[in-house]
Amino acid sequence: MSTEIALENLVFTRTFNAPVAEVWRLWSDPEYVRRWWGPDIFTCPLANIDFREGGTSLVCMSAPQFGDLYSTWRYVTIEPMKRIEYIHNLADSGGNRIDPAAIGMPADFPQDQRHVITFQPLDNEHTEMTVTEYGWAPGQMMEMSKLGMTQCLEKMAAIFAVS
Repeated sequence: MSTEIALENLVFTRTFNAPVAEVWRLWSDPEYVRRWWGPDIFTCPLANIDFREGGTSLVCMSAPQFGDLYSTWRYVTIEPMKRIEYIHNLADSGGNRIDPAAIGMPADFPQDQRHVITFQPLDNEHTEMTVTEYGWAPGQMMEMSKLGMTQCLEKMAAIFAVS
């Protein structure tokens, strides 16, 4: 008898004090990506963004206690100002896909994980963005991703904070 684990999707929705074109830049402009990619204890020293359907971006989050962790985002669909779909994988510094277990990640870390980001203008100065991460096995990595994306969204919101 086999037991299959039911996979879950993580869905995050956030409203930003910015027009959709500015919120879109969070994903398409390397300067913006470097400002928000990674949980609070991480910086983003590298964001090589090849933002086009079929393109692959290489991003790095870095922290002294964890070192450099690279990811690729291979773009499947880009509908300007509306939707981005990409496949996320862990990678080496050259952008080559790696097995998460090879760098000590738990077995429940997904590979070839689909991510979809949607953008909804609420008015000329506010945008609702939804990030969906598909196919998480319930467990440690899913909870870490939930915390990490929540912190990334906070960093994004800070970019548009009114001072």
